[in-house]
Amino acid sequence: MRADETYHAIKPQGFECPGIFLTCEGTGICIVDGQRHVLPADSYFIVPEGLPCSYRCEGNDDWHFYFIHFDPFGLVDELELPVIAPTATGRLVEAARLCERMIDEMIVQPRGYAVAMRLRAQELMLLLARERDEASKSRHPELDDILYWMHQHLAQPLAVEALVHRSGLSRSVFFGRFRARTGLSPSQYMQRLKLDSARASLETTSLSVKQIAASLQFYDEFHFSKLFKQQYGLSPRAYRERLREG
Repeated sequence: MRADETYHAIKPQGFECPGIFLTCEGTGICIVDGQRHVLPADSYFIVPEGLPCSYRCEGNDDWHFYFIHFDPFGLVDELELPVIAPTATGRLVEAARLCERMIDEMIVQPRGYAVAMRLRAQELMLLLARERDEASKSRHPELDDILYWMHQHLAQPLAVEALVHRSGLSRSVFFGRFRARTGLSPSQYMQRLKLDSARASLETTSLSVKQIAASLQFYDEFHFSKLFKQQYGLSPRAYRERLREG
């Protein structure tokens, strides 16, 4: 949509469902619950439902923007997207393309168009969320392959030096980035993965505690039980018994 200085929309009761402004060119002003927000080009702005708001063009240049409704709002919380906060984006082209596809669906209204629009809106939110994730200084995407390998090889002994070599980083840089990404050392992270896997086995299989400990390369059943209790507050046997009682 293109709006000039005469455009001014008022929603005394707010929007019926959440929405997102995507500003391509120019500048918009959105007042939400009495608070004024500037919406510059290359930005998005998420507004919850039910809050009094108004929005208009700012200045002499036209405001070129998309406004897309989406549901449910819980998706925003799950993806940890900013709400009522103008946020810059470098994914404007991809986001605008998704908006155009939603508009096409709405105009033509083929079978299942409402479902398609919801999926497109979710795709838009995911695009913006992943952009924020990639921009995080502590994410270190070069560790993606390392973490994937660790998840796929829980039953193997952990060779930290092999992971360092696999990453192509120096040992000190690898350890620093790994801790920045996960909050744990490689050994601690692998231990947590194994304990999570053990818990799933207790919940979904009839394997004995000894068998689970052996399958995940714990030193022995007693060492496994001690670590499990430290992590979850119950021994493996007590944990499984509580599941049966529940």
